[in-house]
Amino acid sequence: MSARPNTATVDTAAAESADPCCDAPLPVLGRDVTVPLVTGGEVSYAALDYAASAPALQRVWDDVAAYAPYYGSVHRGAGYLSQLSTDLFENSRATVAEFLDCRDGDQVVFTRSTTDSLNLLAAAIPAGCQVFVFETEHHASLLPWRDARVTYLNAPRTPEQAVATLERALADRDPYGPALVCVTGASNVTGELWPVKELAVAAHAHGARIVLDAAQLAPHHPVSVRELDVDWVAFSGHKLYAPFGSGVLAGRADWLQDSEPYLAGGGASRKVARRADGGVDVEWHTTAARHEAGSPNVIGVYSIASACKALTEAGFDSLVARERHLIDTVRAGLAEVPEVRVLSLFGDDAPRVGVISFVVEGWNSSHFAAALSAEYGIGVRDGLFCAHPLVRTLLGSDPQDPGECGAPEAAPGERSLNAIRVSFGAGTPDEHVERFVGAVKELVRDGAQWKYRTEDGRCVPDRG
Repeated sequence: MSARPNTATVDTAAAESADPCCDAPLPVLGRDVTVPLVTGGEVSYAALDYAASAPALQRVWDDVAAYAPYYGSVHRGAGYLSQLSTDLFENSRATVAEFLDCRDGDQVVFTRSTTDSLNLLAAAIPAGCQVFVFETEHHASLLPWRDARVTYLNAPRTPEQAVATLERALADRDPYGPALVCVTGASNVTGELWPVKELAVAAHAHGARIVLDAAQLAPHHPVSVRELDVDWVAFSGHKLYAPFGSGVLAGRADWLQDSEPYLAGGGASRKVARRADGGVDVEWHTTAARHEAGSPNVIGVYSIASACKALTEAGFDSLVARERHLIDTVRAGLAEVPEVRVLSLFGDDAPRVGVISFVVEGWNSSHFAAALSAEYGIGVRDGLFCAHPLVRTLLGSDPQDPGECGAPEAAPGERSLNAIRVSFGAGTPDEHVERFVGAVKELVRDGAQWKYRTEDGRCVPDRG
């Protein structure tokens, strides 16, 4: 198929010649990657899907590469490399505790991800504990509480309404026993910041505890366990510029110490002995090791610690200020396109991180995202973002309407129950967001240059 000349506001020739990281405060891997365009030629890849997985910081990659020759099994080896790796692993735990400003006595448990962390906590809550969670949460926060009595709270439209809704629910709970509130720090759909400190005050005033899902908050803003007064915090390395398969659950030790180990096996056990009746008695660790059975992901843990150091040294004040500039650029550009509707819970003036979701009138969101990728070299995400109830609420759809997370069934041009999400962070150069804004304007004005078809639930360029 022939294509018309590319006339995007930020053309691909400029993108090819631009230094893709000259104005990004923290260099990331992939900043020099070029990708082919379906219309011909190549362009530097604009990675604008940080909310799913952020690229690794160059600093993280370099630290991991420097350590890799010294990799060894931790905790139980007598050799030099084992001892060095053990020190590195435990020092990484201390680094994360410092990054989160943990209290004395808090434990830092290494997991696989935010999802894994919250499932670990779900397995550790005491009998009879009631869980309170807003429908606006990511599925990682919404779904782990399968063995508990769960109250799902409707989406609030202001931060104050969120606090009031939680206070009423906690006050009215019956029986008035142990309770846990799970809340995000920043929405993975709208990017809006939640009133975490105020929600923590409300939870504690009603005898409940609170866990913070900081997966979208920690890469963008400082997170202080002390200042926010949350009982636990969970986050993932792969969103914190350390995509090596590790996560963190940090916070109060008592529920973790009183529960059965998340996984049973070596590392979690302190002593195992046979009984006279033929069975075994097990003494489990009371430290974080209780929930870290098996050989840990040392490189993943070290990469998180490296990212924590890099973000701290860069300074969150400057990182937040620059990200606000990127947010303003994107929001101002989208506001110039009448066909674009940005999704929001708390309104245009709500503070937010670099996560923005929107829909385009007359466009299937999967088609729009596919065109951004194929014709402009821009990687965004389309779908329900593993937050189905929230996106359905924001789109005003019936809960029973069909729709899949990232795999809409609607054909190009048809209405779809999904949205488009652009997200960015410390490794994003100005050119990427400027190219994105220009591409959105051109696609809405002129339409796609290429034909697309649905294949395995995805919208893809038709190369037939």
